[in-house]
Amino acid sequence: MPNWGLRLRIAFALALTCLLIVGALGFTLYTASQDMEEALIGQIIAEEMDYLVERHRQHSGYAPQQGSNLQSYIVRNVSEQDRLPEHLRRLAVGRHEMLVGKEETHVLVRDAGGIRYIVSYEVGLHEQREHEFKLLVVLTVMTAVLASLALGYWLSGVLVSQVTDLAHAVGALRPGRPREPLVHIDQDPEIATLARAFDDYQANIDQMIKREQEFTTNASHELRTPLTAIQTSCELLLTDSALSEKSRVRVVRISEAAERMAQQLQALLSLARAQALGELEPVVLSHCVEEAAEPYRSEMLRKSLAFEVAIAGDAVLDLNHQALRFVLANLIRNAVEYTERGFVKVAYASRVLTVTDSGRGISAEHLPRVFERFFRADGAASGSGLGLAIVKRICDHYGWRIEVRSAPMSGSAFCITFP
Repeated sequence: MPNWGLRLRIAFALALTCLLIVGALGFTLYTASQDMEEALIGQIIAEEMDYLVERHRQHSGYAPQQGSNLQSYIVRNVSEQDRLPEHLRRLAVGRHEMLVGKEETHVLVRDAGGIRYIVSYEVGLHEQREHEFKLLVVLTVMTAVLASLALGYWLSGVLVSQVTDLAHAVGALRPGRPREPLVHIDQDPEIATLARAFDDYQANIDQMIKREQEFTTNASHELRTPLTAIQTSCELLLTDSALSEKSRVRVVRISEAAERMAQQLQALLSLARAQALGELEPVVLSHCVEEAAEPYRSEMLRKSLAFEVAIAGDAVLDLNHQALRFVLANLIRNAVEYTERGFVKVAYASRVLTVTDSGRGISAEHLPRVFERFFRADGAASGSGLGLAIVKRICDHYGWRIEVRSAPMSGSAFCITFP
């Protein structure tokens, strides 16, 4: 019963117990009834034999009357022997059981004073009663099993109702949200113990979340301070009229990189807190792709990679701009890193956004693990193995389905399907 619930298992156990008990009782009654039938038949033919012998002793010319299922015979000479039915002529003294036609017949033979006495009894009526009793036992057992199954299902519902209520209450728990204690005064002791354990576990989870939120808040503050200093310094440098145009371009890039780093930091902290990265808004996909690819333009130029954006200018989706840019930046960065020649392409059609490259590809044995944390395929040039794991978590958070198709030396394609 691997897939049966607790309630069905209890009901089945009760029905099985009832079947064993009632079945054993029915078998006992049936066996006892058979013994009683045999004893009754033996008693009937024995009493008839005693009566036959006694009547003959009293009246030597006594001729027994023949019944429908009980026949008695007195054999005094050879002619009377020849008049006997064929199946009774050569029987030895004692009790016999035989089939006469289709009827079971019990015969008792006795010799006394040179005279043979025979009593023949057809037990068809007894067999019929035995069959009816057997059918009654079977019907009784089946009725008892069905009744016990229904009663067991109802009773098991009563027994597991507190477990079911507790399961619903536990399923409604959300870390960090106000909640009522799971322990109630009307609970059974065993259920109360289980509820108390859940309460203690939930309290520990709340404390862990509180400590994590405090840590992420402190980390956010400590990391943003140097980024703010970098952006402020860049702004001050840009106000210097003596700054050359070449240096001004570099300062702008540093400022933009610091801004992107601050946004990525906010995204990571939001994921750590299981919070949304921001509000949903109409996002022009082609613009978002260009923003995500900007930091890697120089590397693409160095490798002579062709970067193609096959997205219509009016392709717009309502989603989180920051989350999508973070995902695209990671996918484009991986594509550039693992592609030495050829192209990187981002395309969109039928609510599917695809980042394709002509790089080294991924072997079939590594494909199922590409979204695991800290996993790096053999020959990975750099990275911590967290980028795709974070991408997968963001996609799961927003209900986007991400898939990968790849083969060694044939490039890779990461597809994001939006709901």
